Amino acid sequence: MISKYRILAIAVILCGASLAVILAQNVASGHRDLLLQTTQSWNGKPYTHYPTGQPQLTMIKLTIAPHTALPWHTHPFPNVVYVLSGTLTLHDRDSGKTLVLHQGQALGETVDDVHRGESGDEPTVLLITYAGTPGVPTSIPAKGEKEEY
Repeated sequence: MISKYRILAIAVILCGASLAVILAQNVASGHRDLLLQTTQSWNGKPYTHYPTGQPQLTMIKLTIAPHTALPWHTHPFPNVVYVLSGTLTLHDRDSGKTLVLHQGQALGETVDDVHRGESGDEPTVLLITYAGTPGVPTSIPAKGEKEEY
């Protein structure tokens, strides 16, 4: 015959195990939106190299005033841009390609191609993540241009 204390102990263990499963499910849950996964930049140029040495991730929030064009520049390594608000029109200087991004859109930036971004009728707020190395600037002004940020 099983004692009432054993039955109580078994019930407590089963309740604890059930609670652990429920808590584990809540901790492991979440909604994942894949914003960008690419092997090439927005202008179609494939990424062909990646920096060597100590990795350094840099994330900036950049706010561009309305009707403002950033200076022409290049990036020495891959980076991604996410538009938090406003619109961003990208211009590739050599090819003449343009691309308009709106709030909630992301893209892979160009590497070593001269380009610039331009805001629309309202401030544009960007979240930019660079995958570089220490001591290497995230953005390099084109000849004759001033550093942008």
